[in-house]
Amino acid sequence: MADSWTGTLTFLATDIQGSTELWERYPGAMPAVLERHNGLLQAAVESCGGRVFKNTGDGLFSAFPAAPPAVAAALAGQRALLAAEWPTPEPIRVRMALHSGEAEARGGDYFGPPVNRVARIMAAGHGGQVLLSQAVERLAAERFPEGAALRDMGRRSLKDLAEPERIFQLVATDLPADFPPLVTLDARPHNLPAQLTPLVGREREVAEVRSLLLERDVRLITLLGPGGTGKTRLGLQVAAEVIDGFRDGVWLVNLAPVHDPALLPATILQIWGRKPEGDRSALEELDEYLKERELLLLLDNFEQVVEAAPVVSEILRAAGGVNVLVTSQAALRIQGEHEFPVAPLPLPDANEADPDRLASNEAVSLFVQRARAVRPAFTLSRENAGAVVQIARRLDGLPLAIELAAARIKLFTPLAMLSRLERQFDFLTTGGRDRPDRHRTLRAALAWSYDLLDETERKVFDRMSVFDGGFTLEAAEAVLTTPDEELDVLEALASLVDKSLIRQVPAAGDDEPRFERLRTIRAYAAEMLEKSGEAEFWRRRHAEHFADLAETVDPGHASGPAVERPLRRLQREYENLRAAMEWALERSDGPLAVRLSHALPALWFTSGLLEE
Repeated sequence: MADSWTGTLTFLATDIQGSTELWERYPGAMPAVLERHNGLLQAAVESCGGRVFKNTGDGLFSAFPAAPPAVAAALAGQRALLAAEWPTPEPIRVRMALHSGEAEARGGDYFGPPVNRVARIMAAGHGGQVLLSQAVERLAAERFPEGAALRDMGRRSLKDLAEPERIFQLVATDLPADFPPLVTLDARPHNLPAQLTPLVGREREVAEVRSLLLERDVRLITLLGPGGTGKTRLGLQVAAEVIDGFRDGVWLVNLAPVHDPALLPATILQIWGRKPEGDRSALEELDEYLKERELLLLLDNFEQVVEAAPVVSEILRAAGGVNVLVTSQAALRIQGEHEFPVAPLPLPDANEADPDRLASNEAVSLFVQRARAVRPAFTLSRENAGAVVQIARRLDGLPLAIELAAARIKLFTPLAMLSRLERQFDFLTTGGRDRPDRHRTLRAALAWSYDLLDETERKVFDRMSVFDGGFTLEAAEAVLTTPDEELDVLEALASLVDKSLIRQVPAAGDDEPRFERLRTIRAYAAEMLEKSGEAEFWRRRHAEHFADLAETVDPGHASGPAVERPLRRLQREYENLRAAMEWALERSDGPLAVRLSHALPALWFTSGLLEE
């Protein structure tokens, strides 16, 4: 069985060229086309000792224990497809690619960078073409099929933004050999940097943003999220995916070092080595340069210069062929902007410990891949899966935090790592010199966001750490300020929502909407509150507020109209009540604890929490 193969495997990926258009033109014939296509290719794979492990609908992925039989299977498959009769007026053309590397077999599927890489190489080709990576060329050189040869296509930058790959084309006298240029990043001008690690997951987000960018009436998209969610990496991947749609390419503008919004036009001009001529301003020069061009600007870290949003409006007005993709912690708030929230990675089920089922979770996959980068022998097992799940959950699925944790696998087992995450800001650090300073520790990433807040926003941000499990606007206004303090809590919360540090969760029915934030963000806010020396004051206000709330329920009644609504409200605030009770007990504040316990019997009874 292919599942037992270990070491370096060779993967063959295939794809029917233009399958979507074929379905639109020949819907009645395509089921028969796919059946014949699948049968011919599966026969070619199995006759050469390989196994098909995935059907993508219009293509197949196959694995081989060695490179030579994989090359032979690709050759046999193309010959069979060329000789076949098809129930469509035009023949079916299939592009293929081969790549070798070590991947992990789980549940009949394969996971890992080699599988992703072979798909990228395949996407660069055309129907009827077979492409090989240099790894396959080296492994198959001594046992190459008779009558076949390789054509060196040179080093090419693929759309996964990994290091350029040297690609070869498989040629044979009985197969077509001339094709259009490869569809790679090299076909259009760009300044996108190569990425040393692959993007894990985010397929849905990439597809949705890509689709949006290619719509005629969408010219400005802002990827919004707190620091560490992977906005930059997502933006780079989307830019690479859409490069074919922009005649003059895609261009990254890194705004992290720029603190003066007035410098935005000049900073953009610098990527082409241009500066204003004569009496023109930088913005006028930029408008003139862009007005006849068709390109995509990727403006990264825009929260640094958010006051320069009107410059983006001017660019879009002056240059009809320019689209703009922004990554930012704050929205631009200008006409035509489409906001696209970038959430953390989906969390694994807290009770799941099966490695096969966890392999498809993006947060777990990211941890495993980054852990293998520093400790190649690391594998997800039944012994460590539970700890890895808890690490991913403890870190809110934040890609940056997960990567920093995985880098520690050289020193700690996942279980040992989990216990140290209680001190997460000290533990999550890296010595990686190629990371921006703000991404070397989780604390630095959050400090970057914190430094962009004004004084009022910082006060509310710090103080809201006293809430556990979210809070309502009413609770925030009651707890986070005092009668003699002029502090607009509503305005500050709205600003923190805009800056992706908290989010508002829609209410169910007539319930009041709630505000929530990631656990990592709350922990940083609590740290800042402690440093202010005011933590005890605001925690007492929090506890007293929820003691007042607890006293709204009659402890003698666990049901009935009089208690139903306030009890439902207490159920939503259970984590806050518990946190307040814990604080009161730790301070030996008996009277406050008694007030908080006023409603708890009814709450425990109705919520099935009698053990607690």
